[in-house]
Amino acid sequence: MSRLVYGIHPVKELLRAQRVQTLFLVEGEVGAGLREIEEAARKANVIPVPHTRQSLDALCHGGAHQGVVAVTGEFPYVRVEEILEGAKRSGKAPLLLVLDSVQDPQNLGALIRTAHVAGVHGVVIGKDRAVGVTASVVKASAGATEHMPIAQVVNISRTLEALKQLGVWVAGAVAVGGSEPWKADLKEPTAIVLGAEGKGIRPLVLRNCDLLLRIPMYGQVASLNVSAAGAMLLYEVVRQRGV
Repeated sequence: MSRLVYGIHPVKELLRAQRVQTLFLVEGEVGAGLREIEEAARKANVIPVPHTRQSLDALCHGGAHQGVVAVTGEFPYVRVEEILEGAKRSGKAPLLLVLDSVQDPQNLGALIRTAHVAGVHGVVIGKDRAVGVTASVVKASAGATEHMPIAQVVNISRTLEALKQLGVWVAGAVAVGGSEPWKADLKEPTAIVLGAEGKGIRPLVLRNCDLLLRIPMYGQVASLNVSAAGAMLLYEVVRQRGV
């Protein structure tokens, strides 16, 4: 099943990953971003097909395509075991980001982008009651989805149980209770779990967490956006591991 990816950075990363089937470029327009796409397409042996801006608008249903749209195959989800195998090959303690019912494409894209730059070995998302890797997610991630191993699982709770049996510590982010992140040992194999926007981690998933982490709040705002909270927790892991 084909899918659309649009935007300068996402399509450029898709071309780098050799995953573009068809490339549409806006006709009659120039710019540095479009020239970068043309160069990336040349290196990937992909011939761009010119289209009017109006036709690209219709193709993307109003999405901010920046004059660039690519047709590619179904997103290549991986198995959780593949993520752990990749971590083993890296020679570093596994670090996974597990997302329980995150439904906002912008949040998912931002979290995947942060996970990629923070050196996370893979992201785990649910198949139901959660957003998958859509065109909006790819754009929000600036194309990081094309370089980050992402597993889509049926049951988050059972996945956490399996990770624990393999020696991975499961740390859940909560708004109330739990310890401050810098007081926990996150240097060991770790899966950071984040819950849905506004609702947090579901109770059944929470019961499978070995420890709970709370980011202290000192301002007037009640809580952090899930993508901001994820960035803070992941970089605390980076700090502790010294990488």
